[in-house]
Amino acid sequence: MKTFCARANPTTGALDWVEEGEEYDYHQEIARSCYADMLHDRDRNLKYHQGIRAAVGRVKARGERVVVLDIGTGTGLLSMMAASAGADYCYAVEVFKPMADAAVRIVEKNGLSDKIKIINKHSTEVTVGPDGDMQTRANILVTELFDTELIGEGALPSYEHAHAHLVQTGCEAVPHRATVYAQLVQSERLWSWAQLLPVDVEGRELRPPPAVGRCAGAPSVCDIQLGQVSPDTFTPLGPLCTMFSVDFSRAVSSASQAHSCRFEVCSSGQAQVVLSWWDIEMDPDGTIICSMAPSWTYPDPKSYPWRDHWMQSVYFLPVEQSVTKGEELSLTVSHDDYSLWYSLQSKSSTEGPPCQPCCTCQAHLVWTRPRFGELNDSQRTKSYTRALLSAVRADSVCLGVSDGSLLPIFAQLLGAKKVFSLESSGMFKQVIEQVLEANALKGVVQVLGLRPDQLTAKDLGDEQVSVLLGEPYFSTSLLPWHSLFFWYCRTSLSPLLRPDATILPQGATLWVAGVEFLDLWRIRAPCGSCEGFDVRPMDDMIQHSLDFRESREAEPHPLWEYPCRALTQPLPVMTFDFRQCVPDQPINSQGSSPLVRRGCCHGVVLWMEYQLTDDITVSMGLTRPINEQGNCEWSPHRKQGVYFFSSPWDSAGDGQAAVTYNLTFDPSSGDIRMDFSASLCQ
Repeated sequence: MKTFCARANPTTGALDWVEEGEEYDYHQEIARSCYADMLHDRDRNLKYHQGIRAAVGRVKARGERVVVLDIGTGTGLLSMMAASAGADYCYAVEVFKPMADAAVRIVEKNGLSDKIKIINKHSTEVTVGPDGDMQTRANILVTELFDTELIGEGALPSYEHAHAHLVQTGCEAVPHRATVYAQLVQSERLWSWAQLLPVDVEGRELRPPPAVGRCAGAPSVCDIQLGQVSPDTFTPLGPLCTMFSVDFSRAVSSASQAHSCRFEVCSSGQAQVVLSWWDIEMDPDGTIICSMAPSWTYPDPKSYPWRDHWMQSVYFLPVEQSVTKGEELSLTVSHDDYSLWYSLQSKSSTEGPPCQPCCTCQAHLVWTRPRFGELNDSQRTKSYTRALLSAVRADSVCLGVSDGSLLPIFAQLLGAKKVFSLESSGMFKQVIEQVLEANALKGVVQVLGLRPDQLTAKDLGDEQVSVLLGEPYFSTSLLPWHSLFFWYCRTSLSPLLRPDATILPQGATLWVAGVEFLDLWRIRAPCGSCEGFDVRPMDDMIQHSLDFRESREAEPHPLWEYPCRALTQPLPVMTFDFRQCVPDQPINSQGSSPLVRRGCCHGVVLWMEYQLTDDITVSMGLTRPINEQGNCEWSPHRKQGVYFFSSPWDSAGDGQAAVTYNLTFDPSSGDIRMDFSASLCQ
């Protein structure tokens, strides 16, 4: 049976539904899973092991037969911990069949098949009884059903069902308890991810639409590596609040609830953002704790146990509020069975907690949080404004091609005669029209709901375009070079351009650098053994799926969250001249880049740099030169491409080894085929 998968098509700017073999979904799910990351999380695994041993000991001390239910067993690791600690029998439930099959192999390899039964079902479908999946109810409940938001993977409904149908009353639970913490802060940087702020365009202020400012925003959590957000970029307005706890050893409810914490404001400012994380206590006494607190809460940040499967959460208040030092406020967290949201009330407020936020202005539905940050980046705005000043004249006819871009409005404010903006998405078109209306520019900039290949001279009032401009930004772009869709737009629009038309940006360059990741390498590294258990069948399964296709492709990552060191110098490997049409023949690039710094080269980072003019460039990757130690600073607005080596390379830093590359840009698909490796220089 075939399956249809969405793939970005840089030639059309759309997500194409491509027919793939029946194994494709399976292999992609395995290749991009977080299982390896979890197995490398030594802090998590150690705390679970300690908690499970203690729970088994408590049940045995009561003279009871130990029966364990492990929901979401994955590799079977937690069940193996229980069996090795003396549990009489374990029922390990895993709904994802490839994972359940792997768990069977792993349990067998560790000689525990007689004590562990893998059940390939959702836990709510498991039956108990002589003819059921479980012979009897369990007296220890072990789970790992958590995400960054704690409850986003359906933990509450799963616990609710398990207590009602699968475990004994008064069972032991590992983890025993979870607690959610939150802190109210002011942060212009984080707030810029949620709201469109006023933009200065050469002394003229572009105001955001009132509807955007009043909008509560997108309901989804913003999960990030909060340790990479410097405490210098936010001001705490109150203490760290304990918001609520869930005792997993007792009946759990998935019903919507609200919890409040009253506190005194410690610093006057603008209440904008809530930072949140949780911890889990593996035992009733709270002596075995696994915490998700960010690294800057640790006395020694280097002791922070890095993990990517659990991060921290950022929540944006529906509206920012002025608060005064000494004022008493109440921070409220509400939740349904899958998500959390926060609100702030004064001491005298009688209003109940608000409903879950939802976007009413459409801007939060089409602009991602990194995109909001990009639109609000004043330095970036200055670069584009400088470039536009060199291109826009009083007689200029400008045409903008990017999704939800403000550049056409900039061109109008800078004095262009006529400005058109192509927005093929109806929602993007409505959002830009809101911005125009808020600035009395509606009808002055003409927003056309057309694709570039649909545009005619009549749509432009029979004017020829003298300035074609783009950032470029397209919402369907996943990897850096997917924005080459701008080049295809420029090519299809050629008949409508003046012979001397300015193309902005005039070109792009693909850059690469061999890097050593501080931690991100863990998501692709084999584990071998975990807490003394052989999990190599899992490594083999992931590698098999990577070899199916993923190992020959780059994957997108926001590298500002994942520190790395460059072991090679940044190298431009391919250029694209937007002043010319897309060529008919492929563009090839081969070469090597010496490894000039000591370290373990885990792979290659790829990013685009756009030449707006001869002397103005904007980088979607490095934001400043690499320092002597190789430390990199990455753009927080765009994802970079990462190509992981199947085996890392230990670099002596003497230039005797190099990263070699072989790249081919295929004009028919708009994609770049690539192969990278590290080896000794010939």
